[in-house]
This record gives sequence, C-alpha cells and structure tokens, in this order.
Amino acid sequence: MTLPPDAPSPTDVSIRGRRPRDLPTLRRWLADPEAAWRKWDAPYFHAASTTAAMQDYVELLGTRPPDPNERVIDVGGVCIGMVNRSEEAPAGGGWWDLGILVYDPAHWGRGVGTRALELWVTATFEETNAHVVTFTTWGGNERMIRAALRLGFREAGRVREARVVAGQRYDSVRLDMLCADWERAQRESSGL
Repeated sequence: MTLPPDAPSPTDVSIRGRRPRDLPTLRRWLADPEAAWRKWDAPYFHAASTTAAMQDYVELLGTRPPDPNERVIDVGGVCIGMVNRSEEAPAGGGWWDLGILVYDPAHWGRGVGTRALELWVTATFEETNAHVVTFTTWGGNERMIRAALRLGFREAGRVREARVVAGQRYDSVRLDMLCADWERAQRESSGL
C-alpha cells in the first residue's frame, strides 16, 4: 500500500479510552445526519433513525465512564473515530465481533483505519478470551474489506444482495480472523 506523503505514520495512530474532551468531537460527528461516514457505515439504515440513536448514544457517553469494549481512534492527540467490540452469544465462547469507524474523511485512504483495526485486533486478542474475531460490512465498502484482507482476515461468508444502498443491491460480507492466524502473522512480520 502506498500512502500519501502527508499520511500519519503508524506510530501516530493509537486507540485509547475516551476522555471528556472527546465528547464535543464525538457529538459533532455522530449526531450529524449528513456526515460523510454515514455513506459507508451501514448506509442501508435510514439516517433519521440512526441519527436519533447516535444522539442518544452520545448523551449516554457523557454520563458513564469509558467502556473497555469501546476506544477512541487517536491521531496526534485528536479523536478521529472509534472502535468497539461485543462478545457473540453465548458468553465465554471466544467469538468477538469488532467495529471500526473513522469519522473524519481527511483521514480516509491514509492507512489510519488499517492501523486502528490492527491495534484493535491485537487488543482484543490480548484482553479477552477471543478465539476468533469477526466484522461485517457491505459489499460497497471496498476500503474496509481491503483493509481487513491486508491484515490477514478471510472472507467467512456473504449474504448475496442483502443490502440496498441508493437503490442498488450489495452483498453483506463477514470477515474473520483466528487468534492462531493472527499470532502467526505477527511472529512472521517481526521476523521471529
């Protein structure tokens, strides 16, 4: 992958717990029904219902401590997105589903999402009982699919033409990564 010369280096991208100073940024991006990220993150849901849900979510964030299953994507000290995870039922089975959202289009196509996903996969395998991690997107979100494949995810399944975006049908795509595969890839990339 060739990055633009002004792209942040991998060391500039981190994931961290949410801080009170992140709330205005989160509120601005999440509550905006016209935010560009909505064209890529589940655009098959109606903006009116997702905007209301996001506004409620932002208000909830302001009243509770940071959740270890949600982190902020930080570039140079600035919140530019979030990652999250949830354990698939039944609890203790070792299957965790991941989510990632880079709000600010200024950071798209620069490797930020790939690096954040890499950090989140590592954190999930280190902090949970995860045996396998998954995430689901729609076939039109080609950047997300490429980022996952670049990290070693495999396509686990497709539901053909399950999503309608702007009058066009797209597949729902699920990707997965086993802990053993992740550990092997990390050893190989470090030369061990």
